Amino acid sequence: MSTKPTLKASIADNLAARSPKKALTRAVALKEEEAHPRAFKLFVVAAQAGLTEAERELGYYYLNGKGNGLFNPAEAVRWLTRAGEKDDVLAQTTLAGLYLGGFQKKQLEAGLFAENGLTFIDFDTALHWTMRAAAAGSSEAQALAGFIYTSGPPQLRDEAKAMHWYKLAADAGSPQAHLGLGIAILKTATTEELTWAGVDHIRKAAEGELPDAHYYMASIYELGIGTYQDLPKAVEFYGKSAQGGVNNARAKYGFMLLHGIGTRQNKVEGETWLRRAALAGDGEAAAVVADIYATGESELPPNFSEAAQWYTLAAEAGNKAAARALAVLHLTGAGVPRDADEAAKWFRKAAEAGDTQAAADLAELIRGGRTNPRFTEAAPVHDWFEKAAEAGDALSAYNFAVCLAEGVNLEKDDARAAIWFAKAAETLVDAAYAYALVLEQGRGVARDEAAAREWMAKAAGAKLPLALLNYGRMLNHGVGGLRDDAQARDCFEQAANAGLTQAMFALGALYGGGHEIPTDRAASLGWYRKAAEAGHAGGALMLGKYLRHGIATPVDSDEARHWLGLAAKAGVQEAADELASLQSPPEAAA
Repeated sequence: MSTKPTLKASIADNLAARSPKKALTRAVALKEEEAHPRAFKLFVVAAQAGLTEAERELGYYYLNGKGNGLFNPAEAVRWLTRAGEKDDVLAQTTLAGLYLGGFQKKQLEAGLFAENGLTFIDFDTALHWTMRAAAAGSSEAQALAGFIYTSGPPQLRDEAKAMHWYKLAADAGSPQAHLGLGIAILKTATTEELTWAGVDHIRKAAEGELPDAHYYMASIYELGIGTYQDLPKAVEFYGKSAQGGVNNARAKYGFMLLHGIGTRQNKVEGETWLRRAALAGDGEAAAVVADIYATGESELPPNFSEAAQWYTLAAEAGNKAAARALAVLHLTGAGVPRDADEAAKWFRKAAEAGDTQAAADLAELIRGGRTNPRFTEAAPVHDWFEKAAEAGDALSAYNFAVCLAEGVNLEKDDARAAIWFAKAAETLVDAAYAYALVLEQGRGVARDEAAAREWMAKAAGAKLPLALLNYGRMLNHGVGGLRDDAQARDCFEQAANAGLTQAMFALGALYGGGHEIPTDRAASLGWYRKAAEAGHAGGALMLGKYLRHGIATPVDSDEARHWLGLAAKAGVQEAADELASLQSPPEAAA
């Protein structure tokens, strides 16, 4: 390690500094001893005298910040360029890597490293230095040449040149070249032989302990490319790649450990790797971690507050499912403050990323007046729905029809709404139900009760509660076809069991008499009671009347008064009249 030099060492350094060649020799020795501050000073002497090796080494010192404690890529490139112009292959290869990494010529003039994001990669200058080093025999530069010719801008891509340089470097044993060659072969492989050849090159890259090659080998074993599928091998290679710092591998390795895929399940270690991937910017990994906390998959109770933090990380990385999940948390107040405007913000982010369900949720929020216009700008949900609907998305077609029918951010248009309801009805039960109502009521189309009944029957067949209720109504009243009270009763019962109070009331009326099923006043009373207890004002009225007059039950004026009072408060005039009559003295009533 570098320490303060002794007097003898300082004298020796000063003597060496009198001769550039001696300064270089001593600088190299001091570098080996890790006496970097002293080595740096002597490299400066030798480099200023034009010694190529010293120029290159001085460039490295400015790159790693050792010796003088100053990290200055622009100064590094200046000295490396002097060495590279004198055909120093190491300097040329390093320059190629720097320009591929984002260094730009304008930084030489500014003398500063761009820290606020790079506008482009200088492929032309990178290729210039790459080709000089590659022609001189640098296998590293030859591998870089293959990379530029395969992955550079379109004007530089040249498959034949890429394969030429990759093969030269691979023959020299370059793991990077084997990897590049393997990937290039697999991209265009049309035969088993080519696939095997590509896999063999990637395997050789992996034998060179290249983390990226480990990742590709893991994918090969996971998917069974050119070999049998071998999930334990895939886990092994994902683990090596993860240890080597490949973030995609961290996420895959963590996921496989979490779920016990190809290995013994280890939720704790799996979550740890997923966390590392998430913190390094992997949105998918962050979403998985969030799901763990939201569902309690880590064998602990759900922690929505922690889940919200990870969903936020995932959503900010562009994960649309995470953005929608975060919106739901804000909408329900699970783990975060209940805030419809914040929910709208994340629904919008998910919708703009193509999540049609989030767009529908956002439309419902805005349509329901739950957001504050000062904080939540009206979103062009109808535009999103229309574009997705025209591309064939049935859910978007339905939602666009709703926007047209209700005038959500655009003018109402029943005719166009009917067209889109009809398109969505072929696929979506909700759309079939809506289209049935459109046809029955003649909204934007010619009224057609028979067709309406057919579409309502389709929706009811899918057990949609509202469709069951309305199909029962159509059967009961003979809308669009013959009357069938027995079938209507079956529909009402299914809708009532799903919690619809209107269906409970309808059953009370159906069993009450005057219909094509046997009258059953006890059943009628039971359904009216269920409807009343569930808050249906009509059910409360009828229950009150049954109790008052002793229909299928002993007379109970007190309870009758209770239910009639509730119905009257709900605005049912008949209940108010019954209540007034019940409360009057007998002689007055007479």
